[in-house]
Amino acid sequence: MRLLTATLLLTVCTSVRAEEEDRDLLRFEALPDLPDQLGVAGPFAGIHEDALIVAGGANFPKPVWENDKAWHGQIYVLERTVDDGNESFEWHEGGKLPHPLAYGAAVSTRDGVICMGGNDAENVYADVFELAWNRGTKKITSTPLPSLPKPCAFGYAALVGSTIYLAGGQSGMGLDSAMANLWKLDLSNRGRDGFGWEELPAPPWPTRALNLTIRQHNGYDDCIYVMSGRRQEGDDPEFLKDVWEFTPRTGKWRKRADAPVSIMAGTGIGVGQSHVIALSGADGSLFHRTDELRDRHPGFPKKAWAYHTITNQWTSAGSTLQNHVTTIAVKWHDDIIIPSGEVRPRVRSAKVWRVSVASEKPDFGAVNYLVLGVYLLGIVGVGFYFARKNRNTEQYFRGGGKIPWWAAGCSIFATMLSSLTFTGLPAKSYAQDWVYMVGNFMIPVVAVIAVFVALPFFRRIDATSAYEYLERRFSRRVRLFGSVSFTLFHVFRMAVVMSLTGLALAVATPLTGVQSVLLMGVLSIVYCTMGGVEAVIWTDTVQTVVLMGGALLAFCLLIAGVDGGFSGFLNDSAAAGKFRIANLLTDPTSSQIALWVIIVGGIGQNLSSYTADQAVVQRYMTTADQKLAARSIWMNGFLTIPSTLLFLGLGTALFAFYRSHPERLDPTITTDQIFPLFIAREMPVGLAGLIVAGVFAAAQSTVSTSMNSISTTIVTDFLKPRESLSEEQLLKAARVTTLLCGILGTVIGLIFVNPEIKSLFDAFLKVIGLFMGVLGGLFVLGALSKRASAGGALVGALVGAGVMFLMWQKTSINGYLYTTCGISTCVIVGLAASMVLKDGPRDLTGLTIHTLGHAADGDLSPA
Repeated sequence: MRLLTATLLLTVCTSVRAEEEDRDLLRFEALPDLPDQLGVAGPFAGIHEDALIVAGGANFPKPVWENDKAWHGQIYVLERTVDDGNESFEWHEGGKLPHPLAYGAAVSTRDGVICMGGNDAENVYADVFELAWNRGTKKITSTPLPSLPKPCAFGYAALVGSTIYLAGGQSGMGLDSAMANLWKLDLSNRGRDGFGWEELPAPPWPTRALNLTIRQHNGYDDCIYVMSGRRQEGDDPEFLKDVWEFTPRTGKWRKRADAPVSIMAGTGIGVGQSHVIALSGADGSLFHRTDELRDRHPGFPKKAWAYHTITNQWTSAGSTLQNHVTTIAVKWHDDIIIPSGEVRPRVRSAKVWRVSVASEKPDFGAVNYLVLGVYLLGIVGVGFYFARKNRNTEQYFRGGGKIPWWAAGCSIFATMLSSLTFTGLPAKSYAQDWVYMVGNFMIPVVAVIAVFVALPFFRRIDATSAYEYLERRFSRRVRLFGSVSFTLFHVFRMAVVMSLTGLALAVATPLTGVQSVLLMGVLSIVYCTMGGVEAVIWTDTVQTVVLMGGALLAFCLLIAGVDGGFSGFLNDSAAAGKFRIANLLTDPTSSQIALWVIIVGGIGQNLSSYTADQAVVQRYMTTADQKLAARSIWMNGFLTIPSTLLFLGLGTALFAFYRSHPERLDPTITTDQIFPLFIAREMPVGLAGLIVAGVFAAAQSTVSTSMNSISTTIVTDFLKPRESLSEEQLLKAARVTTLLCGILGTVIGLIFVNPEIKSLFDAFLKVIGLFMGVLGGLFVLGALSKRASAGGALVGALVGAGVMFLMWQKTSINGYLYTTCGISTCVIVGLAASMVLKDGPRDLTGLTIHTLGHAADGDLSPA
């Protein structure tokens, strides 16, 4: 055993060391040269209407050392055309600026390129204007905007949402006028009174010009990064390397790791979800030898750098073909454009470079394919095995009531966690902290309510569908409303789980997101359609073991690769605040989720799951009696604690590992793909296949559960009440509906494949809240009040659904609160409406907490 462990650790460490050499991350492709053959430095540049706008700039006529700098006002536009998949580019003259101008800041918006400040040979300007390209007339339209608070040249700007932030720059012709400033212009106020620039409080960093100002996400928020620059310190210029992070949501600054060298006057841009790439910059090493070297100057260093906002680490991005400074890097589709710029003192280049960031996908390997294939075929075999045992809907939907309590418990556990826990939760603790631990720990808390309140209701009425309770408590209309809501929820749940898991697996395997969705969907359809709930529960049990075992193995391998081992993991993570479990905030919209939001939201989510989610309630009915069903609930609560610690620890270990090895990160991935990235690039052969199988396992567990549960509700709530159908016909209908639901979920999953989603976990929480809040509210309303009526319940449910939709579309409230808000709205409105829409006399024995006295059928303790 010790030999095996040592071998695995050696494999990981060797893999890491082998890749620590410099990698050239950037791929350069030349686009048509700027029409000005000398090129320009300091142009305004941006993208509008699928065209590159390059306006103004300055250069030195040849011979460059014998002529003064010349400023220009010409506007050039490079239009992109796509015909039958083939790209072509053509330059157009778009007119001229009001006067020659250079060295201002610019950002691209959907309405045009906004240009700010700049200078000429005599003055620095505060003017702001928008350049918009008209593809029909081939002309530029210029629109004035509010002027800057002060004249500014050599500043740099970035766009966050609809707000422009401009940092640094100099207000006069000399560097001694460099500023420590941050100004913002909210474009959403355009056309309103008071639309103008706002001077934010003075930043904590020293004055500077020729800095970079870049937007990027830091795991919590979109932030502004002010990097490097130059300032005058006495008689000599100071070349800065410092980096500062500003969070617009809080208005706070944070000092970050210095750049390895000065990258002043360079170009930089945010790449992926958490990288900043500095494509060029002057390090100042030859600054004082400029007049001596002149034409012998080798040019600025041809080296790019990558900064990762989450781990706060710099690493080399490899060499570049050319180093263009004093220009603006812009995003054009998925590529970066570097238009013209200065390549050595007084020398410009007319070159326009299109730069892409390389992403190398490692070979998955025959052994990994074999492990994955054997596992997936084994899962399908389970479906074939149990297909022979299903003779009626009782066996297909409830396993004949003979499922062992521990298997039912594992199935509840697998159902409530899903593959998004396997990839999404580690991604959360990797990018943020451990605050979600408190939310997961609400599962064992709410398990008390599930065992002593919800379970007796369902066992007493012998429910196959959870929504049978709604008919007995309220009316058939309420039951059908609940059943339809549940069906819609789980169809979308299947789609979300498959699509987001497919995106994550696209990093770990040669499969695309679409191919992964198809594979998960087809396999789940096959074994679930044939085997029914018994196949689902037993595969859930196997998949729970694979899920937990794979995560534990990955954690050990991650720790082995961290500098300093386990103590290094603890020290680095603690210093970065990764073990924080509580944010004592009051704001329900904060991305740093508040403790009260976690507690209230966690209770609401799990209350809905235990009471209103057919996928969970169905497991209550698969054991022989109520006491065994209670044990399955307690088991799920017990498994939640170590699994939460494991998955959060896994994410923190990923943080520590990539902090030790920032060169191993892929700038093109999403944050949710960080664990699959480790699987693909660091895991030993064979084990990678097993862990990928774990991710597939978790996804298939969720999908198959949803398929079987939807089939159960449709057959039980809509078809079974029609007494004309035989048991054989109902069983056939169950299999057909399972098949159709699986196909529908898979098709929607293919539509949902979207790599722009910032967090799988957050997206999933919103989907849960939008549907399960109202459903949970109906059960809570029925159980808590004897006065709640059928009409009042329907009104409460409809109003609750409307409120949830408005919360999703019109507010920034954290998705963790959605379910609790839905429950509260449904209950409050339902009670109020019930005072007007009253029911006639009804027998509520055993249907509310006030009339439950005769419903229990045994001791429900976990003993």
